[in-house]
Amino acid sequence: MPGHPPHSVADVIHRFAPELLAKRHVTSAQKFTLETLAKCRTAALGGHVLQCMDCGDRRIAYNSCRNRHCPSCLNHKSREWLDARESELLPVPYFHIVFTVPQEISALALGNKKVLYNILFSASSEALRTLAEHPTYLGAKIGFLSVLHTWDQKLGHHPHVHCVVPGGGLSPDGGRWVSSRPEFFLPVRVLSKLFRGKFLDQLQRAFDGGKLSFGGSTSGLADRERFRRFLGARRAKNWVVYSKAPFGSPRQVLKYLARYTHRVAISNSRVLSIDGDHVRIRYRKSSADNTYGVMRLSGVEFLRRFVQHVLPKRYQRIRTFGLLANCHKKEKLAQCRALLLSAPKTTEIGAPKDTEAPDEAVYRRACLSCETGEYAKFEELKPRPAQLWHDSS
Repeated sequence: MPGHPPHSVADVIHRFAPELLAKRHVTSAQKFTLETLAKCRTAALGGHVLQCMDCGDRRIAYNSCRNRHCPSCLNHKSREWLDARESELLPVPYFHIVFTVPQEISALALGNKKVLYNILFSASSEALRTLAEHPTYLGAKIGFLSVLHTWDQKLGHHPHVHCVVPGGGLSPDGGRWVSSRPEFFLPVRVLSKLFRGKFLDQLQRAFDGGKLSFGGSTSGLADRERFRRFLGARRAKNWVVYSKAPFGSPRQVLKYLARYTHRVAISNSRVLSIDGDHVRIRYRKSSADNTYGVMRLSGVEFLRRFVQHVLPKRYQRIRTFGLLANCHKKEKLAQCRALLLSAPKTTEIGAPKDTEAPDEAVYRRACLSCETGEYAKFEELKPRPAQLWHDSS
C-alpha cells in the first residue's frame, strides 16, 4: 500500500505499554525494547530539518531507533546487509530448508532462550553438514546461512531456523565441485530424524549440565525422570523439516534474503486498527493459496506476544556455517568459484550507496510541496526528553 500504514507497533506500545508493565512481569531486555521502539522517529532521538533545494519547503525528520526488533527500521538494515552479501553468491541454484521444533520444546525455550536457540542452530547445522557429507547423498562439504525466527503469523512462540544453501559443495579432497540434483538437495525425512536426534541429545546434555531453568508449565520437568520421559515422547514423534524449491537466480536469492533476514515478529502494515482496548491484526492463514484472516487481541495481549520475541542481548540470529563460516569464507568461496569456472554475476539491488558526506547527503525523496525538488539536511535537532507513553486515561 502506498504511503505510511495508518497504525504501527509503536502506536500500540504508546497506548498499552503502561498497562502491560503494571500487569505482567517483563525482562529488562523486553522493557528496553518497548522504550526504544516508543522513541523511534520522535523528538526523543533527535533529528534534522529538511529543506527542499528548489522551493525551500522545510520538514522535520526524526531519527530512527535502529533496534533490530523495530518494524520501522528494517529497510536501511536490509540494504546494508544486502550489499555485503552480494559478492558472496555462487552461480548455482540455492535451496531453502526450514527446521522447526515441536510446540512442547517451544514452551521450554521461552524460559531458556539462549540455550535452546543455540541448540536449534547447532542441531540443524550439524544435521545438514553430516547428511551432505555422507557419500550416499551429496558426498560434499557444504556452506549455508541460517536465520532464526521465533514467531508464527499470530505472534505465537514458534522457534524455527531458515537455511539458505547453495546446491552443491566441495568434494572431500577439495579438488572438485559436487553439484546437487537440480530440484533436490537432501531427503527431508532422513534430515528430520537426524535433526531430531542431535537436538534431543544436546538438550539432554544441557539438562545434565544444569543449564536449563524451569517454571510455569515446565516446572515439573526439573525432575530427572520426568525430563527423561519428556525427551522420550518427543523422540517418538516426527519433527518438521521443510525444503522449498530452489531459487531461480542469484538476484532472487538476494531479494529473498533481504526480506527474510531482517524480518521482525510483525510489520506495521499488519496492524489494521486500534479500537478501545483491542488491536486488530492481519495474519496469513495459508502460504499455499496466500489467504489472510483478521484477529482481534487486547492491546496487552498483543504486547505480551510481541515482547516474547525479544532476543537476549547481543544474541546473533544470523549465522553462517561450513564453507561460508566467517573464519575461512573468503578462501573457500574463491576455491568454489575456481572449480565452477565462473564468477557470480554482479547484480544491482536497491538504491545506490550514498557516497557523500553524511552532513551533505541528499534525501532521495521528492519535495512534498513543489514535487520537483529534493530535500537536503538543513539543521540538526538534538534529542530532547519526551514522554514515552501516551496518557491512557
